[in-house]
Amino acid sequence: MTLYIIAATCLVSIMAFSRPDLIEKLQFNASKIVHERQYYRLVSHGFVHANWEHLIVNMIVLYSFGRAIELYFGYTYGRMANAYFLILYFGGMLVSNIYALIKHRNDYYYNAVGASGAVSAVLFAAIFFDPWDMIYFFGIIPTPGIVFAVLYLVYSYYMSRKQKDNIAHDAHFLGALFGFIFPILLRPDNFQYFIDKLFRVL
Repeated sequence: MTLYIIAATCLVSIMAFSRPDLIEKLQFNASKIVHERQYYRLVSHGFVHANWEHLIVNMIVLYSFGRAIELYFGYTYGRMANAYFLILYFGGMLVSNIYALIKHRNDYYYNAVGASGAVSAVLFAAIFFDPWDMIYFFGIIPTPGIVFAVLYLVYSYYMSRKQKDNIAHDAHFLGALFGFIFPILLRPDNFQYFIDKLFRVL
């Protein structure tokens, strides 16, 4: 499923790079979702990206951690693995935009693109199942996943409050939280599994 999502996202994003009309049609716009009932935008925005860097970073992270989640779900849930992965990914996409949907429902000019909320959900689900696995901060610095998770959440929350750039930090924050909670929603005793993994090293 990870490869299918990456292929579809790359195809649509690359097409949209040269077609502003396609971006306009697919991007997240809370006003159009609420007042014009264009609900498809809640998902379609995740298939278009602002530029090559935005696309490449998201897809590398998705590939790196999506495959790990697929393997875990496959081992644990069998035939339901693909369904659960899709719920994780697209659930993260939907949950990550709840705040923006409410806040900007009357702002016709607010737009957003990218799969960052969904990718954050996949990343944090991977951290949940293996909190001490190394994540390369800035692609260089090896950092335990649980440490990266705390730094990521603090930074995303801080930047969402400051609102000094064009990045939807609130979507990153909410998507990450959903990804961490999702395994517990699937099976509550997964939380004990996380605790055991977390304190086994301490």
